[in-house]
Amino acid sequence: MAVKRWKLVAPWALSVLVSGLAVYAWGQSFGWRPSAINAYQFFPVLGLLAFSLMWGHYMVGTVKLSLLREVDLAPYFRWTGYVVLVAIVLHPGILVYQLFHDGLGLPPRSYEHFVAPSLSWITLLGTVCLLTFLAFELHRWYGEKSWWKYIVSAGDLAMLGIFYHGLRLGSQLQAGWYHWVWLFYGVTLIGALVRKYTLLFLHQISTEDVTSL
Repeated sequence: MAVKRWKLVAPWALSVLVSGLAVYAWGQSFGWRPSAINAYQFFPVLGLLAFSLMWGHYMVGTVKLSLLREVDLAPYFRWTGYVVLVAIVLHPGILVYQLFHDGLGLPPRSYEHFVAPSLSWITLLGTVCLLTFLAFELHRWYGEKSWWKYIVSAGDLAMLGIFYHGLRLGSQLQAGWYHWVWLFYGVTLIGALVRKYTLLFLHQISTEDVTSL
């Protein structure tokens, strides 16, 4: 019983840990001065939280394929998924609103006032990844379709895209301890994806195993 309880608690503990690291790195970047927080200061933490929680989904999902099959983690994926959904919508939404409010127009042109022109394509990459993640909300109606596995694979590519998006644009990720945490997320994410697709290729797991996570 104690082991099963630990298996239920561990995913939540991981989410709390990565969320805490994201918030701490964000607050550290402006010296924890509340007076310094505006929309441009606030929206990045939502992106850090969203990716961190989704990374946790991948790590828990990877472990679940072998060690947690008997554990019902649906509440964990559902409730943390709600937080991710809100964060990934507000992260660009707040930026788009503030740029428009400041008279800089709408994307994609407005992005050029926020990042260097050579990096504007990375902001558009983030938009494409956002739309891919939002497509997951269609699983309520199409999750049982044979083609849904391709949406899942597109989500895997979007995770890699968001990792790169954050690494190039995130001010908290350019240097310091959280830069190395982010790289750790990227390396372990790639490892989880390699393992998943290797198991699929070897038919040791089915597409239903991964699309149901």
